[in-house]
Amino acid sequence: MTIETTTHLNFDGDARAALDLYASAFGGEVTAMTYGQMGASDEPAWADRVVWGQVTSPAGLRVMAFDVWPGQPYDQGANAFYVYVHGTDAEEVTRIWEGLLEGAEVRQPLGPSAWAPLAGQLRDRFGVIWALDVAPAAG
Repeated sequence: MTIETTTHLNFDGDARAALDLYASAFGGEVTAMTYGQMGASDEPAWADRVVWGQVTSPAGLRVMAFDVWPGQPYDQGANAFYVYVHGTDAEEVTRIWEGLLEGAEVRQPLGPSAWAPLAGQLRDRFGVIWALDVAPAAG
């Protein structure tokens, strides 16, 4: 049996823009369905909001996102979770960092750390906290 996890992010109207950012940063394409396409809401204001969406990168990273259901409370919280990206290639991790950087709050600049040759943390412009690092060399 194989089990995998996928980070599922909830938004209140920004899901498509967030998915576009993540596709740009990680590579891959956005796959999304709106409330209007699914017939999931009769409210015109919800027609273009994302009811299901995801980005799958060529390297295998997958992030899912949607805009919370009409009437469902939305509270992003201040520090509820991080999306942790752990890689083996410093160039690739740096490229992802740079893709997420526009409009972000840098919480830890990308650079050498006590546990990794390269690590950093930022809160992207949608409020999602990303922690990135590169695996230390074996030995």
